[in-house]
Amino acid sequence: MRARPAAVLAVVLVLLVAGCAGGGGGGGEGVTVLRFQSLAWQKESVDANKELVAEWNAAHPGIRVEYVQGSWDSVHDQLLTSFEGGEAPDIIHDASDDLADFAYGGYLADLRPLLSGRLRAGIPEASWRTTTFGEGVYGVPFLQEPRVIIANRKILESSGVRVPTPARPWTWPEFRQVAKELTATMGEGRYGVAWPLREPVSVSLNLGLSAGGRLFHRGGDGKVEVRFDDGDATVPGTVHAQVNTDRSAPRTTLGMGGSDTLPGLFGGMYAMVPLGFSYRQQIVRQAPEGFEWMVLPAPAGDGGLAQGVSPQTLSIAEDSPHKEEAARFIDFLLQPDNMVRLARGDWMLPTGTEALKDPSLRTTEHGWATGAALATSLRPAPAQSVRGYPEWKDKVATPAYQEYYSGAIDAAELAERLVEDGNLVLARYQR
Repeated sequence: MRARPAAVLAVVLVLLVAGCAGGGGGGGEGVTVLRFQSLAWQKESVDANKELVAEWNAAHPGIRVEYVQGSWDSVHDQLLTSFEGGEAPDIIHDASDDLADFAYGGYLADLRPLLSGRLRAGIPEASWRTTTFGEGVYGVPFLQEPRVIIANRKILESSGVRVPTPARPWTWPEFRQVAKELTATMGEGRYGVAWPLREPVSVSLNLGLSAGGRLFHRGGDGKVEVRFDDGDATVPGTVHAQVNTDRSAPRTTLGMGGSDTLPGLFGGMYAMVPLGFSYRQQIVRQAPEGFEWMVLPAPAGDGGLAQGVSPQTLSIAEDSPHKEEAARFIDFLLQPDNMVRLARGDWMLPTGTEALKDPSLRTTEHGWATGAALATSLRPAPAQSVRGYPEWKDKVATPAYQEYYSGAIDAAELAERLVEDGNLVLARYQR
């Protein structure tokens, strides 16, 4: 009587195995199906990703890739839920500063034995450091976005201030002085610069590298502690002074996102806005006819033009049964010509050295050349491999920076909260 259930179970198992061999999801017999979750959101970027998926599928009938649309707004929690539920996509699009906890938690595959020599050699070591945690590599960094200054060309050129270039950028004190001069010439109710700092932490830390700031320091035992030194104070001090002392930057934009400041830039309310490189796409689409703009490098300090970036990444889920096939798709997606297509679709810079040589990324139109000139100065974001960074950022750093920039607290209290409260948070992740 017990032989029949066992026999039925055996049949079920055979069918399940056959289904897995077919890839599931309607892949057909002998077809492996890979789920690729993309976070592309701009139309050009979505189109580029979908076109490349279609090209792969046409050339690889035995390995079909399904495009799955994700969202930057919810990706961390969504991935954590999918990892814990065993439903993670095979190929995961994310950002390097979101990978640490997933890598240390065992949710991502170590890519070292999976990546081709071409792909490893084609991306600089500085970029690979953004996805290296411990001994393993848990993502392929492929797109990066420097922070630049978008400026109203007519206002700057008519003011007589020196216009910076990557070869001769402004220093941070010079940038502060320029903002004061522009404010004085523009008239009441108008400002030399507007800082959109709804998300203040990455801006403060990443630009801080130019002044020699690091904030996070790893000891010989591998543990990380927060220290707030002079270099860490340069960028916050400049912003604080522009808002609260010089009145060359409005307090009202501190709670805004970058897009929120564009109407004011177009209308001549602000002469300059520090923004991510990809905002150029919105400017091209939204700027009124006749608006003239230019892309300027961010100010430089003791660290030159260095600034931190958290590149967009492609990872493979540890639970994926098709890691080698997923790695082959990533290798295809990030061939130099394809990497250029992805970069242009997202209005960002590719990490690949061959892709960066593409003439379309070296043109002066829309400031592409300025961005490309900054590529060699990009470094891993200071918080790149810090476990507990998301909690530190949300619970400690974001409110502290927001209150400091608005003038509610002084520099001493900012430093105290970042260091003392911050180290309490990080300690719980380093026991």
